[in-house]
Amino acid sequence: MSDTNTWSADKYNKHAGFVSNLAFPVVELLDPQENEKILDLGCGDGTLAVEIEKYKSKVTAVDLSENMVEKTKEKGIDASVMSAAELIYENEFDAVFSNAVLHWVKEADVTVKKIARSLKSEGRFIAEFGGYGNIKYLTDAMEEVFHKHKEFGSFNNPWSFPKEDEYKQLLQENGFKVEYIELIPRPTNIDDISNWLDIFANGIVSHLTQEQQRQFKTEVREILKPQIYTEENGWVADYVRLRLKAHKQHDNI
Repeated sequence: MSDTNTWSADKYNKHAGFVSNLAFPVVELLDPQENEKILDLGCGDGTLAVEIEKYKSKVTAVDLSENMVEKTKEKGIDASVMSAAELIYENEFDAVFSNAVLHWVKEADVTVKKIARSLKSEGRFIAEFGGYGNIKYLTDAMEEVFHKHKEFGSFNNPWSFPKEDEYKQLLQENGFKVEYIELIPRPTNIDDISNWLDIFANGIVSHLTQEQQRQFKTEVREILKPQIYTEENGWVADYVRLRLKAHKQHDNI
């Protein structure tokens, strides 16, 4: 749901299927009910929207990627291209569900306000996304390579990984009662760091030449190999997730 990253649903499904596969506890936390209207915010290729509809809920899905939205529509889900910070809904949903998206959204305050507005009174907000400390090895390595190569320009980190207490306060300031919020360290196996960079960091290097992008990936890989790779376990990314459940108590918009 980044403004700069380019998403390929097929590549994402091949090399980043773990994002959806590891999200089933979040669907359980959502606890979808029959006939509920649920917004899937940042639906990706629609995998989790399909799971939610198995509970006989009605899912509306949005994502910033046209390619992802088309894949979601192919699965029979009502889907639209829309930014998290520009949601157009008002008092419409019983729940808003979001997985692995909100760390891409810099306008956290605006987005939480839009989520609150989208919910009915007592509606619930269930989300999991990158939290404080998430992929620190990876971001440090990328920043190091940019610092080494002044010709690459500035390193623009596209992510925001909030602390637990910071996000809890943000929710409370916008009319939510926080039932549960927790930072969860979750080291995650990935098939290869180069594929991860292709999918999740392509926006960071989109202004570079092809040769510079190749050099960037090679040097990031060299830095990270002794840190997050072993023969026994392969590549293990240092993921930390912020998982939460909150209820809308009143409008504060």
